[in-house]
Amino acid sequence: MHASGRRIDSYAAVLWDMDGTLVDTEPYWTLAELALADRYGGTWSAEQSLEVVGFDLLDAARLMRERMGIQPPPEQIVEEMLDSVIERVERAVPWRPGSLELLTSLHEAGVPCALVTMSYTRFVKPILEELPPGTFAAVVTGDTVDRGKPHPEPYLTAARELDVLASECLAIEDSDTGATSAAAAGCTVLCAPLHVPVPPGPRRVFTDSLVGLSASSFLPD
Repeated sequence: MHASGRRIDSYAAVLWDMDGTLVDTEPYWTLAELALADRYGGTWSAEQSLEVVGFDLLDAARLMRERMGIQPPPEQIVEEMLDSVIERVERAVPWRPGSLELLTSLHEAGVPCALVTMSYTRFVKPILEELPPGTFAAVVTGDTVDRGKPHPEPYLTAARELDVLASECLAIEDSDTGATSAAAAGCTVLCAPLHVPVPPGPRRVFTDSLVGLSASSFLPD
């Protein structure tokens, strides 16, 4: 980061992705996918798991069903994976380093935040329960939108619920799929890659880590 850019708190709102951004749950999803393949006699790998990072859950389930070579319908695949991941999250929420500190700084600075995730409401619930009430002024989940990431609908919905323009918002993402969604909505996107690379693109700025970032941090031009 350098001081010729824009402060995070100069945005009307900050819109947070969850998996891989706020919390490092991607390893939980990988374990759930590998167990699913084993349970139904399919084949899958940790490398293939990375290919669906950031996807709408039903879209990911359709792809996994085809590539694993298994029979359960996509809706059942999603629910079985959610059962597995929720069980692990209820034991321990794996916060991404720096995420809680940045979230707290934004809250103290009066910057509205929204959670924009393709995970479903029942998975988001135990994570929100670990945060102070009102941390997120709006929550958009994969089961509350018609079109998931990379479509812009999730981010446009969050901005509308906060009564701001998406073009006035900063989105924080860890995947190309999510960054595509946010940029298409008009947001500036702070890309903080974790498990998968994120290529350069319009409206994207980059950081190696969330550690050390605060509401007063500068984003590069």
